[in-house]
Amino acid sequence: MTLPVFPETYIDLLPEVRAFLGEELKLYIGGRWVPALSGATFETVDPSTGRVLARVPSAQAEDVDAAVRAARQTFDSGAWHLKLTASERGRLIWRLADLMEAHAPILAQLDALDNGKPVKKAQTVDVPLSADHFRYYAGWTTKIEGATIPVSTPGMFNYTVREPIGVCGLIVPWNYPLLMAAWKIAPALAAGNCIILKPAEQTPLSALYLARLFEEAGFPPGVFNVLTGYGETAGAALVEHPGVDKIGFTGSASVARTIIRNSASTLKRVSLELGGKSPNIIFADADLEQAVVGATWASFGNNGQSCTAGSRLYIERRVFDRVVEGIADEVAKIRVGMGMQAEQPDLGPVVSGDQLNTVMGYIQDGYASGAHSVIGGKRLGGALADGYFIEPTVFVNVQDSLKIAREEIFGPVVCAMPFDDADEVLRRANETPFGLAAGLWTRDLATAHRFAAKLRAGTIWINTWGDTDAASPFGGYKQSGHGREMGKEAIDLYSEVKSVWLRAD
Repeated sequence: MTLPVFPETYIDLLPEVRAFLGEELKLYIGGRWVPALSGATFETVDPSTGRVLARVPSAQAEDVDAAVRAARQTFDSGAWHLKLTASERGRLIWRLADLMEAHAPILAQLDALDNGKPVKKAQTVDVPLSADHFRYYAGWTTKIEGATIPVSTPGMFNYTVREPIGVCGLIVPWNYPLLMAAWKIAPALAAGNCIILKPAEQTPLSALYLARLFEEAGFPPGVFNVLTGYGETAGAALVEHPGVDKIGFTGSASVARTIIRNSASTLKRVSLELGGKSPNIIFADADLEQAVVGATWASFGNNGQSCTAGSRLYIERRVFDRVVEGIADEVAKIRVGMGMQAEQPDLGPVVSGDQLNTVMGYIQDGYASGAHSVIGGKRLGGALADGYFIEPTVFVNVQDSLKIAREEIFGPVVCAMPFDDADEVLRRANETPFGLAAGLWTRDLATAHRFAAKLRAGTIWINTWGDTDAASPFGGYKQSGHGREMGKEAIDLYSEVKSVWLRAD
């Protein structure tokens, strides 16, 4: 393959990245690098320039079947969850985290090229958090335990054990390619499962490179497999395959509905981390300077391409104009540019041409519905015209009933809306089919505790936004998903409970 040509403003690509992009990329199945059996490939594109980065295999049903057979053979042999001790598994997972840190510049450049995010943020946030995730779950391998239960039957001894589910198909999104993969892979491994990872077709590169690190770390063949391909082919075949015991999915609610329907014939376990339309509430008594900066980045962090984006911004009416003006001033300082340019921007492009069209469609619908933008609202041109760049956009004059206030946009758009009292805003905040996250800014502890109790969302942030930790569970209410990732809850998500009865008399 001919190496891609990059703009002169890009930072120097690492030799390892250049070499990787120049290779014939293959699927990773059963510890071997193999082409798709059909020979089909697809292009992955740099969203900063619209130029092709590489061609990757397009896995079809027959490739999924090969990966499932490899994972099943390894699982049934016990090579991972039985023949290795829990300590040995933990050391291998920790070794993987060490390798991720050693290869952090490479992983960061691959995600920055494939996703468009600033490479500095990928290297200082995405990769370290991914490595930390593996380290946290490396510690869990020796702490998965059951219980003895004082049953009422005389002379009977009852105990429980936790066992791995088996073969897990993990389907991850494009907004945090490496980090979202780590969120699923790490607890699944710690619980003793074998894995088939299907990265998003928009961002397959870091997943393929991660497979090399699994190989270098010394994991048994078949424990970790990577299939690049489209959701409609590779993803669908993974969901429907009878040899897959569990599907873990992060993505849209519409795709999740398809997954649930298509998994029904095998009744496999399914966990879902889906979207949101998160309310972010600013009370007049808040530290407004802190709230303005927090609300800005709650909306525009990762270019708004976050399931927890605080895209419904409710501001107490008596400070509404002041807060909106402050947010507009903060937005005006945001530098948008190519993720790999030497002068690092704050935000890169949205991930693809399709996503550009989707977000711009919402913006146009907002204007047509009577909303006004106080800043932003256009696609960026000039030197950025070939990429998928959108100005960070703040809408006012928005009613709760408008499409831009109800639907997840997954782009740099926020709707600022006034409110008059606490009961009103609590009702409005909860009037959504989603429930992934919510937040509020106030100095009043009674208000903070009341809203933490009554907001219907899986994560509540108070005087902050976006904090996560591998030890703290994450997931949603309502149509924002099933199950919890991170923390002990993720171990439960990837394991089964077995009850054992023994007559002791």
